[in-house]
Amino acid sequence: MKDLSSALEMAQATHTGMVRSHNEDSIATEPDIGLAILADGMGGYNAGEVASGIATALISNEAKEALTRLDPHLPDRTTGNLTAVRLLREVVANANASIFQSANSQPQYAGMGTTLVVALFCDNKVTVAHIGDSRCYRFREGGLEQITRDHSLLQEQIDSGLLTREAARRSQNKNLVTRALGIEPEVEAEIHTHEVREGDIYLLCSDGLNDMVEDEDIELTIGALSANLQLAAEQLVQMANDAGGRDNVSVILIKVRKGFSANGGWVAKLLSWLK
Repeated sequence: MKDLSSALEMAQATHTGMVRSHNEDSIATEPDIGLAILADGMGGYNAGEVASGIATALISNEAKEALTRLDPHLPDRTTGNLTAVRLLREVVANANASIFQSANSQPQYAGMGTTLVVALFCDNKVTVAHIGDSRCYRFREGGLEQITRDHSLLQEQIDSGLLTREAARRSQNKNLVTRALGIEPEVEAEIHTHEVREGDIYLLCSDGLNDMVEDEDIELTIGALSANLQLAAEQLVQMANDAGGRDNVSVILIKVRKGFSANGGWVAKLLSWLK
């Protein structure tokens, strides 16, 4: 597995917010293997942070182990999709099973679950898996675009024409997700692969950010602070808190410093010798 730590810069920040008593978000970054994970837990007292913690720890550990055996950029023999897609589908399914089992075997964890967004970078691509309303955005050439679609009642109302996006911003139903990790025995992660470009910045966030800060302000902040990624992450969290901080808020920023083609090893050297 190619070390991506020189190609990808990652920064993260998380905060309890101004209202909640504890932080049920969990985040993990592994720049060397191009992996970023963010989970926003829900459930009884302290159970949400248990669910999100299980998700990030299990997915991180299992992905690291799998990447010692698999080439994520190669096509999967069964589906024809990238192996990265199968890898994420499997580790997310395992995390779901683990949370569901814990929730149903320990009364204090009954009903716990978590949203999830995971990004795995390989071969100048990013494969993003998500469940619920934690999001992934792409900042490219000064513009911010949401590249995940929320699994939420609000999004369904927008899609069906019952609500405009402007009305949705004022809705009281922002936190009603239609899909979550650990609630049912099985859950389907939505997974898509995107081409990346040098200079791209990817934002993973819990809804504590985008519920409190408009996309336009997120865009301006990333643009202004793109040279200092850690400061940008901390500033986004501060903006959510300054706006009221009604929820835990977590962000991960990933900047693509340079290309990371999977053929950057001996194949590239061989080709250079033959030129």
